[in-house]
Amino acid sequence: MRKESLEFLKKLLDTPSPSGFEQEIQKVCRKYIEPFAEEIYKDVHGNQYHVLNKQAKVRIMLAGHVDEIGLMVNTIDDKGFIGFVPIGGVDGAVLGGQRVVVHGAKGPVPGVIGRKAIHLTPEKERNQPLEMHQMWVDIGASNKKDAETVVAIADPITIDVGYRQLRNDMVVARALDDRIGAFVCLEALRLLAGREMSVAVYCVTTVQEEIGLRGAITSSYGCNPQAGIAVDVAWATDHPRGEGERYGQTAIGKGPIISRGPNINPVLHKGLVTAAHKHRLPIQHYAMPRATGTDANAMQLSRGGVATALVGIPNRYMHTPVELVSLKDVVHASKLIAEWISGLKEDVSFIP
Repeated sequence: MRKESLEFLKKLLDTPSPSGFEQEIQKVCRKYIEPFAEEIYKDVHGNQYHVLNKQAKVRIMLAGHVDEIGLMVNTIDDKGFIGFVPIGGVDGAVLGGQRVVVHGAKGPVPGVIGRKAIHLTPEKERNQPLEMHQMWVDIGASNKKDAETVVAIADPITIDVGYRQLRNDMVVARALDDRIGAFVCLEALRLLAGREMSVAVYCVTTVQEEIGLRGAITSSYGCNPQAGIAVDVAWATDHPRGEGERYGQTAIGKGPIISRGPNINPVLHKGLVTAAHKHRLPIQHYAMPRATGTDANAMQLSRGGVATALVGIPNRYMHTPVELVSLKDVVHASKLIAEWISGLKEDVSFIP
């Protein structure tokens, strides 16, 4: 991966952006892609559009969501301790003892998620996961009045961990779901910049996916594309107790995962597979016999229907602060999408 792209990826993963509060992350995306896109704009929902070859009749939409799961302040007690509720599918089992940031109106407020010490917990309760109302955020406030000078009800909270590179081109961070998908879409657009193309490309960094695919619903309607690819993370089962025989045998570092099923247009699926073989790019296959639970759902059902595909980046430990992917898969996914788009003709039809 080129140096500039890697620096952007680090910034992307270190910028907090819980669902409903994506403004800062969209600024990061704009700054990176501005030299390559012909037009960049936002809608009232907060989705950001990065466009190439807008005048073409056939429109292709690329979607990667930039929001992340998080927490939200819902109580502040008399002693200044903060209660919280989840934003999206947060696993409460990984929260205790985490460092966090409360994103207040005056700026970020550091804190920790507290819980009763193990020494004070009855033995029969020690190995039981806590419910969220049994934990709290401690910002070091002396009382409620002190806490309320920097924190308010409904302020978002994110886990305070960022990007780290591991061995063999592996990277770990919170919110790889789905910043890495947004990165792949923007990288594909960069690779396409300056090429001759017969179609228009709308690369959308969508919002609020984690609370109901909301940004993809509005942006798909706004783009009105003939075809679209959602890029999201997908379960890697190549780890202890991954149960690949049950959930599908997918692995880190063996290429992006191409889903197939009723949410996926067969013409588009075949085109991606053909492009992968033509350009010698590794891919993996995944059976998805129902809606995929990604932005591809919303895209497929927009207006009169959109031909959709789902490209997945293999990810270990999804919805934890230590999600893990391979940069090799990321590079191959970006190239695959760019090559597929480059090969499209202006008379392309996605009708099966």
